[in-house]
Order: sequence, then C-alpha cells, then structure tokens
Amino acid sequence: MRRFGWRQRIQELDPDIDFHEIYRISVHHEFPWDMNQALSFALYRTFAVPSIGELLSATGEFTERVQKRYDDTGLILDAVLEHGFSSEHGRKAVRRINQMHRSYPISNDDLLYVLSVFVIVPIRWMSDYGWRDFCEEERIASANYYRELGRLMNIKGIPGSYQDFAMMMDDYERTHFGFSPGGRRVSDSTLDLMVTFPPSSLLPSRLVRRLSMSLMDDSLLTSFHYPVPTPIERVLVRSALRTRGRVVRFMPPRVEPRLSRQMPNFRTYPDGYDVEELGTCPIPRRPVGPAAP
Repeated sequence: MRRFGWRQRIQELDPDIDFHEIYRISVHHEFPWDMNQALSFALYRTFAVPSIGELLSATGEFTERVQKRYDDTGLILDAVLEHGFSSEHGRKAVRRINQMHRSYPISNDDLLYVLSVFVIVPIRWMSDYGWRDFCEEERIASANYYRELGRLMNIKGIPGSYQDFAMMMDDYERTHFGFSPGGRRVSDSTLDLMVTFPPSSLLPSRLVRRLSMSLMDDSLLTSFHYPVPTPIERVLVRSALRTRGRVVRFMPPRVEPRLSRQMPNFRTYPDGYDVEELGTCPIPRRPVGPAAP
C-alpha cells in the first residue's frame, strides 16, 4: 500500500453512507496517535464549561480515579468504533453511555457541546499538527459519525454538518467558558495524569505541565486561571508537533489497526475488561425472572 492509499480508499467511499468505515480508517490507520491526542484534548476543553467541570469534579471520577476515567472513556468510545453501531459490542457501549448520562443532571446543550468538540477538535488538530489535513470526506464522515452517536444518545438539535458543529462549538465556548473551582480541580488532575504518560514521564512534571499549557488557547488558559506561556514556549512545542507530522508523512501506512487499548496510556485493565462494567455509575441489576422450563 502506498502512503496515500488509505486516503484514496476513503475518497472512494460515500461519507453520508460509509461514515463509520471512513472514521474507523482515520482513527485506527491514518492518525491513531494524533486522534488519541486530539480526542483527549477535546474532552479536556469541556472542563472549562463550569456546569461540566463542576459535575465531573463532584463525581470524583476525574480527581480520585482519573486514570480509570480516562481509560473508560476511550475504551467505551473505541468499542463503538471498532465494532460498529449495530454490533453487539457497539450496542452495549452506547447503552452504557446512556446509563451513565441518565444518572446525572446533564443538559442537552452541554451534551451537544461535547459532541461538537469530538467532531471539530480533531479536524483542527490535523490542520495544525497532522501529517496531512483531513480530506473533505473525512470531515463529513466525522460529523455524520457523531450525529449518529448523538441520535442514539437521544440528543436533540444536532447540527447538520461539520461547519455547523464548528459554529456551535465556537459560540458555546464564547458564552460558557469561565472559571469554576471544580473545573480547575479536574484540569489539574488531568494534567497530573498526563505527566505520567511516556515519554513525558521522563521529564520533570512542572515542565510537562508548562509545555501542555503551550497548546492551549488564551480562552482556555483564562478559564482555568493558568499563566500564559511565553511565545518561545508556544513556538517550541507547536513546532515540535509539526515536525513530528512531517516525519510521519514519510513513514509507511499502517496496515494493521492501532486501537486505544494497545496504547501505553491505557493501563487500568491489563487482564481485559467488560464494556458493560466500564464507567462511573452502578450497573443496573437485571430483574430475575422465572427459571426456564
């Protein structure tokens, strides 16, 4: 397979019909490391919305069990992507997502915002740091993939295109970003976790936190009351990521999929897991019926 073989395959598909296959290729073959970083950063942005940051802090999942919560989020989403919405694993994962969300007072607007960051942040990450941009088919497929996930989550008012997702995300951040003690606690805990990920674990923790802040825009930094990095720090960090992208461009394409559970950042379940037991809230007990004859 040539370096742009997967992109050629993607452009042969219909993003309005084959959106799952296109998005799966993008995540598991074309950009596995970048998508992991971008989706993690997408989730991180939501902490700057006080209603989300305070709720996540109140559950204790992102402060007391942050590694588990990080792993659970990635593994649940990956179960849908790996197996598909209509598969047994995919249905179990979506059901688990809905069980968790029903256990907390989450507004439809906040759910829409979370959906939008999963669509838009990776598109912008690839434009800034990826070895290539998302092609148009990937942008459309990403929006359609999360539109379907949102539909299965019973989210109302889902945008119709990735352009609409971008407008909604930017508008929501302009009007809702702000400081909250809970959001700051969740952010600090998440940065502390990132310090432990290789190869960052080889560097001083304060340096890793500072470098991580160099990827944040001013509105995000202000929301957490973090200091603004120097221009030199930002140039160094962002240039390093762009250089990585240029190097990856000349590497052979990934034939075998790279899944979240295969990455060194995921460490909670070395002996495997059941997707129905992932997450933050108690698993509802199934009613016990009469014994079969």
